[in-house]
Amino acid sequence: MTIFRKIFTETHHREQKQLAENPPHTGFDRKTAVILVWTALGLAITKYYGDTTFVSGVLKDWHLDSLDNSFRSWLDSNAHAKLHHLEWWVGSLIFVYFIVPVIFIRFVFREKLSDYGLKRRGAFHSWPIYVLMLAIMLPLIYYFSSTASFQRRYPFYDPVHGESLWPDFWIWELFYFSQFIALEFYFRGVMTLGLKHRFGYYSIFVMTIPYCMIHFGKPMPETIGAIFAGIILGTLSMKSRSVWLGVAIHYSIALSMDMFSLWRKGFF
Repeated sequence: MTIFRKIFTETHHREQKQLAENPPHTGFDRKTAVILVWTALGLAITKYYGDTTFVSGVLKDWHLDSLDNSFRSWLDSNAHAKLHHLEWWVGSLIFVYFIVPVIFIRFVFREKLSDYGLKRRGAFHSWPIYVLMLAIMLPLIYYFSSTASFQRRYPFYDPVHGESLWPDFWIWELFYFSQFIALEFYFRGVMTLGLKHRFGYYSIFVMTIPYCMIHFGKPMPETIGAIFAGIILGTLSMKSRSVWLGVAIHYSIALSMDMFSLWRKGFF
């Protein structure tokens, strides 16, 4: 626990010192407003427009029947329907949490993406945390993977018995990985690093609120765990100014969850 305490304490002291030396101006803070409003909109967009049933309903309401037919045909008309539904969901996440924020950063804020965590230098200096978190999480995942609620939820691409995992399951895992890049970039980059000029170290706690909310509907232990994960990953991002260690931790845990679930279901 010493390494956790050292990282938390040092990062907190550094950020609060920088905030005291460079206090935020008292006028309207456009960047803070844009990030927080887009966070709220993003939660709504991914909740509704990430749902293919909702999108189809909107197209019908707008009397765009031909477009809806094409959309439904792409989703449901072949053996890859399960994958296509999940691809749409991931696409909505990438749009909200990566594509639009990149446009904001480059053309509205006129800043560098590297200032929002997309840099490799120094990204893995805290690699022992990666090993320690996996050592803590793997036994917990093993235990919870035996529960019915866990097995109903994971993996998102749930193959039927006798179905080959190649290629659709592994294609899904590539899409799954890409959405972790988008999530880490937004929550640990845009929100954590993008708001520290206003809130200092406490931008981590601001970020943790919507980060917990995107886990609503998942098993309760995972949703509660997202609070602690958000604080830990946010601190690592703030310390290193990079989101890549968070991507590695996040996806390694998610992949482990999928593998344990498949093993419980007899695929291995």
